[in-house]
Amino acid sequence: MVKGRERIIEIIRARHAEILKEWINCLFDSYPEDGAKFFREKKNQFTNPVGHIFRTRLGEAFSELVFKKDNAALKESLDEIIRIRAVQDFTPADALSFILDLKGIIRAYCLKEIEKQGLLEELWHMDARIDEACLIAFNIYSSCRQELADIKVNEFKSNVAYLLKKHNLLVEEVPPIGPGHNGYSCQVLTKRGA
Repeated sequence: MVKGRERIIEIIRARHAEILKEWINCLFDSYPEDGAKFFREKKNQFTNPVGHIFRTRLGEAFSELVFKKDNAALKESLDEIIRIRAVQDFTPADALSFILDLKGIIRAYCLKEIEKQGLLEELWHMDARIDEACLIAFNIYSSCRQELADIKVNEFKSNVAYLLKKHNLLVEEVPPIGPGHNGYSCQVLTKRGA
């Protein structure tokens, strides 16, 4: 098993640059045509910081995913990419599908050699590793979306409290309720006879 893993890694390593370039292009292609073109053409980190993050971090993720098997480092390398995609107009599936695209890319560049050396079982292990990376990314994505939802709720609470106070409808500010509660709680004056 270890020897098979080492052999499949060597096959992938031989095509590393091509596979990584194709994977980065898959990520870029998930954006509208103008955005994808901008990401591809502008390589300076100051004129295209998002494209730079994508290139750098996806390269790190590829190394961790294929060559090293360190989940903590893989999570760290995917974090910035997923955080960016979590605030953009993507469904969860669209935001993360680029990770699963790596399976097809590896097959496109390496399948003949993998089959020739009888390493299909190792390829399935590689697929499982890519699935694991997608689950790690999903956890990051879910956490980011929850943070965004919490921010929106807290902003709404703050705005309501401000409006109530401004229109003298706020009777008393009540201390926050429960752990992690950081918004206003208030009692509202009601009109008599209502």
